[in-house]
Amino acid sequence: MAPHNIRWGIVATGWIASTFVKDLLMDPKIRGASDISHTVVAVASSSSKSRAEEFISETGIPAPCAAYDTYKDLVDDPDVDVVYVATPHSHHYQNVMLAFEAGKHVLCEKAFTVNAAQARILCETAKKKNLFLMEAVWTRYFPLSVQIRELIQSSTIGEVLRVLADNSFGDDVEEKWGTGHRMVNKDLAGGALLDLGIYSLTWVFQTLYHTLPREARRPPSKISAHMSLYHLTGADEATSILLTFPSSTPSNFPRPGESQALAMTHLRVSTNVTNGPVQPTIRIQGTKGEIQVFGPAFRPERYRIVPKDEGETREVDCPFPGDGKGMFWEADEVARCLRDGKLESDGLPWEESIVIMEVMDEVRRQGGLTYPKSIESTIYPTPL
Repeated sequence: MAPHNIRWGIVATGWIASTFVKDLLMDPKIRGASDISHTVVAVASSSSKSRAEEFISETGIPAPCAAYDTYKDLVDDPDVDVVYVATPHSHHYQNVMLAFEAGKHVLCEKAFTVNAAQARILCETAKKKNLFLMEAVWTRYFPLSVQIRELIQSSTIGEVLRVLADNSFGDDVEEKWGTGHRMVNKDLAGGALLDLGIYSLTWVFQTLYHTLPREARRPPSKISAHMSLYHLTGADEATSILLTFPSSTPSNFPRPGESQALAMTHLRVSTNVTNGPVQPTIRIQGTKGEIQVFGPAFRPERYRIVPKDEGETREVDCPFPGDGKGMFWEADEVARCLRDGKLESDGLPWEESIVIMEVMDEVRRQGGLTYPKSIESTIYPTPL
């Protein structure tokens, strides 16, 4: 049987779109995928058609591939099966709704939206229109992440009661980001939380929440957040979140079980200093030991299983096939979901994306971080 092929349209031409496309163009057999394949058939740049043509050339997309200077033209292209939205967070809601209006399935970059209200409407619209929608949290679909979730579910480290996760860069913020870059620009929903903190929260949720049966998952019962705002723009440059979940995993024992998590992100200090010993980015702590994850939280390549008492510490390497960055695994998930007629991925259901957005809403509320009304709006269309 021939692989199930998915035809992609790419909305935006920044570096993350480039990384995604280059992964899409790799032979799926390199990663052991023989049941699906990917074709890029259209690219749109909001700046100009020539920029879209440059992107096609730079990434090596084979002909035929259409170039457009509006996102509307791309979503209206009948050859496009699914749209990959790679615009800033501020534009996700409007761009996804545009694709839905044209009857297109969507993979939308993280953070899913600016707020939970927008996320809920997107999911409701997808269901109503019978369209597939997934938040592009690529880390969820790494074999490393899948293995760690399975280790938790099999009680390898006992009952998991605490998770520590950090995703921080050590930048000179004024020098590197200034005031206009999307990382610190509130008009583009900038700040550490939505761009980097989403990965810390991803590890918290995929270990303490997602490892439970779907009917047993409960949102955090307590959220306490501390946020430091960047003096030049008011976006957050550092955020720490303490969460309590009303359950533990995998058995929620002893009852009533509770678990805690600390999710951190920072623009000025790094998770690991470059000339020091490598420390784990994530620590998943259970009653029988812990799992330590190494490498940036968004793209780790190694983990260690450390038993509590006597027992062998195991190191597990999870290299990325070929020269790939790992975005092909989320694309493969989209292809299989479309092939199987699913509207959402079991790996990151709509309900979970919404709960994570609700947590970030509360964190912003406690930190005093607001964005312009236009990008917080649930009205479609709203000019941005």
